[in-house]
Amino acid sequence: VQKLVDDKIIKSKKVEDAMSSVDRKDFVSGSDIYAYMDSPQPISYGATISAPHMHAYALEFLKDSCKPGGRSLDVGSGSGILTVIFSKILGEGGKSYGIEHISELAEWSIQNISKHHKHLLENGSIEIIVGDGRKGLPNKGPFDIIHVGGASEVIPPPLLEQLAVGGKMMIPIGPQGGSQVLSIITKESDGKIVNTGILEVRYAPLTDRKKQWPQQVDYGQRLS
Repeated sequence: VQKLVDDKIIKSKKVEDAMSSVDRKDFVSGSDIYAYMDSPQPISYGATISAPHMHAYALEFLKDSCKPGGRSLDVGSGSGILTVIFSKILGEGGKSYGIEHISELAEWSIQNISKHHKHLLENGSIEIIVGDGRKGLPNKGPFDIIHVGGASEVIPPPLLEQLAVGGKMMIPIGPQGGSQVLSIITKESDGKIVNTGILEVRYAPLTDRKKQWPQQVDYGQRLS
C-alpha cells in the first residue's frame, strides 16, 4: 500500500486507510510470497484477483460516491477483498454486496473474509450472493457504487437501472481479447448517463458460469 501511495496511485487518506486495513494475504491462493506482488494472481475456477494498483484506481475513482451508510455492489466478487474494502469505506450502516456466479469461489471468499473480518458478515455489513452479476441484485439496490470485475462490450442494462442517482459504476468496456477501456459511468441528478473513459485495460470477459466453469449452481443463493 505504501508503494501505491509513493507512486501517487493512492491519493486519498480514505483509500489508504481502507486498503491498509485489509491483508491481501487472506485473499490469495497458493504461496504467500505472491500475496503482495503488484500483479494479478489466479485464484482458481478461471478467475483472478486484480493487481493492487487496479484496486487502488477503482477505489480512488469511486470513493466520492461511497457515502457513509451507502450501498455498494461488487460484480464478480471473486476472492472478496474489494467487497471488504468497500465495506470499510462505507462505514457503519453501509451495505457491501458481492455477487459471484461460481459458488465455490463465493464460499471461499466467505472463508477469506472470516479470517479477520467475520464481524462484517455477522452484522450484515457484507453479504455474498451466488448469482449472475450481469443482472445485478435488483432487490438490494439502488447502489451508490458498482464495481464490475469483467469486461463487457455493452453496459448491462440491469446494472444501469440499479445505479443510484449520483452514483458511479466502474466497468471495463470492450470485446474479449480486444481493446478495452476502463470506464466510469455516472448517473446524474436528471437521470442522464455519462460515460468517461479512464485508461486502456485488458480484463477477462464478464461471462456466464458455463463458459467460465462448468459447475451447476442455483442462482440467488445467499451465503452470508
